[in-house]
Amino acid sequence: MSKIIENAFKYCVINKYRFTEPRKKVLEIILEQNKKIGAYDILKQLSHERNINPPTVYRSIEFWLKHGFIHRIESLNSYIVCNNNHDHKGTQIVICDKCGITKEVCIEESIISKKINKLEDFKVETWNMEIHGLCAHCK
Repeated sequence: MSKIIENAFKYCVINKYRFTEPRKKVLEIILEQNKKIGAYDILKQLSHERNINPPTVYRSIEFWLKHGFIHRIESLNSYIVCNNNHDHKGTQIVICDKCGITKEVCIEESIISKKINKLEDFKVETWNMEIHGLCAHCK
């Protein structure tokens, strides 16, 4: 069992959430990707194994999003697994526009929050930053 799946299982047990087979499978599929994956592609992969209802997939995605185990890439309507212990407020994602490799990067949260607080007198709660460009292999 991967460390992320193991952490998800422990998180569910500690917080008294159900660690259902569909939730586990959805997280595993997202984890296996080296780039983003859309809900339709997750559904397609799960359908090869058994007949699965689309709302089940969407509920599983929403569960993992809510609890910070995955991130939604707004501009591409897709998802990646969180590689930062799902305990941060902000997400920074780099996306290669040529090959599609997608990774979460970590910029110290306080830098962003302090800068915005200072410039705008605004309390930052959460953010999702998407940075498009070319990866080292494609440039």
